[in-house]
Amino acid sequence: MNSRAFVFFGKSGCGKGTQAELLADYLNKKGEKVLHIETGKAFRRLAEGDGLSGKNIQNILKNGDLIPVFLPIWVWTDFMIKNFTGEEFVILDGVCRRREEAVALGSAFDFYKIKNPSIILMNVSKKWSSDKMLGRRRTDDTPEKIENRLNWYEKDVMPSIDYFREGPGYNFVEINGEQTIEKVHEDIIKALGY
Repeated sequence: MNSRAFVFFGKSGCGKGTQAELLADYLNKKGEKVLHIETGKAFRRLAEGDGLSGKNIQNILKNGDLIPVFLPIWVWTDFMIKNFTGEEFVILDGVCRRREEAVALGSAFDFYKIKNPSIILMNVSKKWSSDKMLGRRRTDDTPEKIENRLNWYEKDVMPSIDYFREGPGYNFVEINGEQTIEKVHEDIIKALGY
């Protein structure tokens, strides 16, 4: 098996999605097959549905709350089961918002025999993140919702990050996210050894 995995972490607004896309483009140009899993986009699509799940997700997103643990696991698990052949490079963005999710993802890496997954933490300050989110003018980026997201990042997401940082068999990379998009991308590529 030729597969590798890259998991992006960082506060909301730090540019994880942009950097995940840039890495996918970079790997595609090198001739690699890439699967890019973005749970945030998947939830926004699910929220467009008329059923109970769609309505509940709409309310969660509207309030800036955390999606229940089972949903992100279901999103990336379903995607992997349907699309992963063992040959692709897998890029995950917006996963493991809680420690239980990190444990589940770790078990998927074991199941699929993906060795030494790279965990990419994009470090930015709370203020930097807040300013970026306010600047993108999304309807779910009100000051109160931004504050909620940044608070649950510290409370819920950090234990996931620590799970990977402290666990054996992970390539843990920390990047200064408060740089230009190009410089952050360059630092990620360099840290990953490309």
